[in-house]
Amino acid sequence: MVTRRDTLSFAIAGVIGGLSASHTLGARAAAMADLANSTGSTGSTGLPPAIASLSSQAHRLVPISVGERQARFAKAQALLQEQHLAGMILAEGTSLNYFTGVSWWGSERLFALLLPAKGAPLVMCPAFEEARAREQLTQGLGREQMEVRVWQEDQNPYEIFARAVKDRGISSGQLGLEESVRYVFASQIQQALPHAHFSSATPITAGCRMHKSPAEVALMRLASEVTLSAYAATAASIQVGMSQSEISELSRHAHARLGFEGAADLVLIDQSAAFPHGSVQPTRVKEGSLVLFDGGCTAAGYHSDITRTFVIGEPTAKMREVFAIVHAAQHAALTAAGPGVPCGEVDRAARAVITAAGFGPDYKTFTHRLGHGIGLDGHEWPYLVRGNPFKLSAGITTSNEPGIYLPGEFGLRLEDEMLITEHGAQLLTGQSVSLQAAFG
Repeated sequence: MVTRRDTLSFAIAGVIGGLSASHTLGARAAAMADLANSTGSTGSTGLPPAIASLSSQAHRLVPISVGERQARFAKAQALLQEQHLAGMILAEGTSLNYFTGVSWWGSERLFALLLPAKGAPLVMCPAFEEARAREQLTQGLGREQMEVRVWQEDQNPYEIFARAVKDRGISSGQLGLEESVRYVFASQIQQALPHAHFSSATPITAGCRMHKSPAEVALMRLASEVTLSAYAATAASIQVGMSQSEISELSRHAHARLGFEGAADLVLIDQSAAFPHGSVQPTRVKEGSLVLFDGGCTAAGYHSDITRTFVIGEPTAKMREVFAIVHAAQHAALTAAGPGVPCGEVDRAARAVITAAGFGPDYKTFTHRLGHGIGLDGHEWPYLVRGNPFKLSAGITTSNEPGIYLPGEFGLRLEDEMLITEHGAQLLTGQSVSLQAAFG
């Protein structure tokens, strides 16, 4: 399903798809610096002073190491054996990037990874792309770690892939398919392996990706800090009469000054903020407007997803009241979350605060789930939603984003990334303080 962040993600993928992991990071920082400085030095950029004064934080970015990727393969193979799977199959996407460091855009040509429960993984690649694939594998994992098999344009890639599976002695075993493998690939792989049995590889991919390492948490914390700094500078630059698109573009420049690709891709003003993901009606800022920012950036592929709501001028009494309730709901969820706690219970804790304050019941004004997992995807496993019995554990990162939406008036949401620790949970950044001190 295409999400509100996918448009930005697709644009980024189109730019970086052909670069190796280390080249990608270097090129990204250089591109952001070029954009930020394209019209001159601070004071002559044509940008508002609060944005022009920002400086790059790209030097703080530390990519995932080869050793950590090797450990990911080892964990995945252990999980495959626990699940009695002979192997799993991935195509292009974030799970491929997670294990190999390869960024690959989707096309009609098969590019796939086979990870057997035992033995070396294999990449299946169009022959004319072999050099590019090997370049990225060298940067992300190590050339010696992976067999690469190729297929020419007039060959059937699925027959060649099936031979690779047979060579590993698992062509009649139980194979897991990663959830984002497109039907055009999945169906033909299954036809080429008629004696294999297929099931979901989600227990393997989610089982690895849900639990973030210290290196992953550091990247997500950096992305969150960058986004909050960009938001603060953008909010300080808003003038009465500005449109949503003008403000969003300012936020893009603010992220660029900080050395990252990102934006408040949702800028909702007054009544449009009563739609959690926005309205098609154009709006402009006026004195006393309530403004909601929702967006983020990526650090070495790891997402931030931050929402802040604030007021241009003085908030009304009702705005203050709703902010206090949403703030308390976010804190209640943070207090409730921890190892062994079901995802649904964390949603319940936040929703109970909103209902007790007279804005319930159920989904009456808090119209969506409390949160979603986040990492290399903006939305990933697990989900903090009513009835979800999945139990949290240390290392899981999710959003924590309660809101109250009042059609015809305004909407108010607070969103931060939450890390489950051994003893509870913590936000990766500080909470919003008030409608007039929204950025800590």
